[in-house]
Amino acid sequence: MVLLLNEAEVSGLYAVRNAIEDVEMALRELGEGAAINQPRNRVITGNGSLQVMSGFVPGAQALGLKYYSASRSGASFVVSLFDSETGQLLAIMEGNTLGQIRTGAASGVASKVLARADASSVSVIGSGWQARTQLEAVCAVRNIERANVFSRDSERRGAFARDMSEKLEIPVTAADSGEEAVRGTDIVIVITNARTPVLEGQWLEPGMHVNAAGSNRANAAELDVAAVARANVITVDQLDDAKIESGDLIAAVQADAVAWENVIELGTILAGKAEGRVADEQITLFESQGLAIEDLVAARRVYDLATKQGIGTEIPLFTSGGGKPR
Repeated sequence: MVLLLNEAEVSGLYAVRNAIEDVEMALRELGEGAAINQPRNRVITGNGSLQVMSGFVPGAQALGLKYYSASRSGASFVVSLFDSETGQLLAIMEGNTLGQIRTGAASGVASKVLARADASSVSVIGSGWQARTQLEAVCAVRNIERANVFSRDSERRGAFARDMSEKLEIPVTAADSGEEAVRGTDIVIVITNARTPVLEGQWLEPGMHVNAAGSNRANAAELDVAAVARANVITVDQLDDAKIESGDLIAAVQADAVAWENVIELGTILAGKAEGRVADEQITLFESQGLAIEDLVAARRVYDLATKQGIGTEIPLFTSGGGKPR
């Protein structure tokens, strides 16, 4: 039997605080060389794309893949989780909320590792659905006292400010420009669908930490080259993936502003193999592309909680014992 979990069931079982622990473990194991992550593979059609990513995290016994179709009408996300010992398919679950939470959690882990210990203010460029867990995760790892938000739609940024002020119990202010939002804050979150930069290097100040989490396409950049070049420490979730998908870094490398040799995987810092921030005045940057191993550790926790609580629907698959590899 395979456990089927829908979006509502997943949402009720998983939270940002759990995801920060899970994503940190996955990235650490990647840094140690134990976890395996296969970068996203895209099939482009005339109307959209099909994207597949897979991996294995031994510490969570999480093996599987995330796959989704994307078009102008939206996207459909699915995660399939396997037993890493037997190869048995354990669960199929909707992965939209799962992805939102783990994406926010990755920025939370990066902020925990790289932001100044006394960081108390956050700016968010972008006010969409993903932006909410980004801010929530950063607030979970630092004592945040205030936040600013900017996005092009004044109504959406106003709603974001009101909703997140209530949820996080801190003042969240809607700014009239990206520069106004960023100036004077300690942690900057960029989470948009923009194809051209929305964060400029001249806005950055010594000591800031930047989480760039919106773009995972080579032909789209949220940060201008100057912003990337100003970072003293540049980290990614996976270097091989960043070389394919990080439009921010690809543009900066092509402009000879940075070199791939100076980009560090966040997991190697977690594993004690590399240094992160070493001085308060440094500017640090985390480029988040989103990895399969992050989805899989999240899916494993959801599956374990669901089976304990009797949540989900069991469906009969592979009742004949399955096929043979060929």
